[in-house]
Amino acid sequence: MEIDEHIAALRREGVGLASAAATAGLDARVPSCPDWVLRDLVRHQGGVHRWATEVVAGPRTEAFVVDLDDVVGEWPRDQDLLDWFREGHASLVATLSQAAPDLDCWTFLRAPSPLAMWARRQAHETAVHRVDAELAAGARPTPIPAPFAADGVDELLACFVTRPGGRLRSDPVRILHVGSIDAPGDWTVRIGPDGADILPVADDAECHVTGQAADLYLALWNRRDTAGLAIEGEGEVLDLFLDRVHVRWS
Repeated sequence: MEIDEHIAALRREGVGLASAAATAGLDARVPSCPDWVLRDLVRHQGGVHRWATEVVAGPRTEAFVVDLDDVVGEWPRDQDLLDWFREGHASLVATLSQAAPDLDCWTFLRAPSPLAMWARRQAHETAVHRVDAELAAGARPTPIPAPFAADGVDELLACFVTRPGGRLRSDPVRILHVGSIDAPGDWTVRIGPDGADILPVADDAECHVTGQAADLYLALWNRRDTAGLAIEGEGEVLDLFLDRVHVRWS
């Protein structure tokens, strides 16, 4: 996907999140994030949008790993929370849209450019939490377009889980293959004692997981169960992945 496609997705997903939160109310529990009610989710995502905006707009070239309290300062009152969220979301969309293609700023995932990383990461961060908000509202999540879903699976498998210091480890080595049937996407993850990496072929995979890209996206991001996915081989390899991979926002 291109940068402008990620920014368009970010715009769409933020609007959807705010709409679901307005429908459900801020006290609605978030079943996919059991420790949260919607108030917590909206505050979190609004803070993350401001954090990302500060990095890109600065631009900040040094690591900016801080508590969201330090980014936000004073949190808004409940009656102002959704407007506050919408303002921060719009500011991030505008900042990314207006950023120079050769933007130089801090990043934390592999990408063709810093701007590409931030647009992609914020699009998927917001999409996953839009799903959370819709689940809290008791609604069936709005379908995720297959190309966008496959892109999100790629970000998770090729960028997040392969970072140094991750929790996805195994001794002995286990190999998981994931394949999308409705959008380009095929990944083989080697899980070893020192972490995970991507292999070029799936010949030695012990577990093969295939399905529609949107189902893979939600299952691997821990937003739905694995029903509807085809799982062949040693299913405990997938269980290991789902148990160990719980991505934060940075």
